[in-house]
Amino acid sequence: MTALGFLHPGHSAEDDYPRIEQLLGSDIRLAVVHTDMDEDPHHVDALLDMGSARRLTAGVEELRLSGAEAVVWASASGSFVYGVQGAHEQVRGLAMAAGLPASSTSFAFAHAAREIGADRVAIGAACPEDVAALFARFLTETGTEVAAVRGSGAVTPAELAGWDYDRVLALARESDRPDADAILLPDTALHTASHLTALEKDLAKPVLTAAQVTVWEALRLTDRRVNAPDLGTLFTREPIVQA
Repeated sequence: MTALGFLHPGHSAEDDYPRIEQLLGSDIRLAVVHTDMDEDPHHVDALLDMGSARRLTAGVEELRLSGAEAVVWASASGSFVYGVQGAHEQVRGLAMAAGLPASSTSFAFAHAAREIGADRVAIGAACPEDVAALFARFLTETGTEVAAVRGSGAVTPAELAGWDYDRVLALARESDRPDADAILLPDTALHTASHLTALEKDLAKPVLTAAQVTVWEALRLTDRRVNAPDLGTLFTREPIVQA
């Protein structure tokens, strides 16, 4: 049994994790602990507070008691908003507090893009343009070229969690570019676990989403590989990178 721990901001779309646990079809258990967040997390100051050590360390002890072997801060915007160096420091602090290997959703996207050989990506984010641009800068600084980035306004997590497949597909299509090797949907409040194969079929290219890459990153930290075709290209390819 491999137990993986996730610190999840708020209570939007967290049911993707038990869904992914089922789709993995293996001896893997996903433990989710919720962190506090403000009602409107789309402003930079609110995102910095959401990802602060004060917020994250509050849930660490519960994850340790769950038997987790690795912990991932399950937020893209709550990590990339710090920049690459600040996000590294955030992860180091989390690892020290938990006594476990640690990472975040932002680094998960960077690692996952390399894993599938996506040198150029398109980003579709349900956040203001200035926040989406910070994610594009983060990816660029970690070695992934961004072909296009689209923000779709300050949609609240509760609203985003209610989006159906057609709205998720529309966001992905609107952000796609012919020269993009993959499409990235970075919002952790977006339900995507049940849509990955359909998205990749409709878009004819790999799609990386927040919960998907976050779970993959936790598996990577524990040196586990799972073939799970229902979770998209990321979970079906032979590894390209190990680091």
